[in-house]
Amino acid sequence: MANTKNLDRAERKAAKRKSRAAAPALGERDYPRGSKKQKVKKLVRGQSKR
Repeated sequence: MANTKNLDRAERKAAKRKSRAAAPALGERDYPRGSKKQKVKKLVRGQSKR
């Protein structure tokens, strides 16, 4: 992305949007969505006694 230091807010937002639109698509993932997230162990233990 180009240097946007000297642009005002509206121009900067337009430049960012333009660069995002020009970026290539990521493509489909080869693993289920969210499967690589770290699992929370405390929730697996079940209900606590108090």
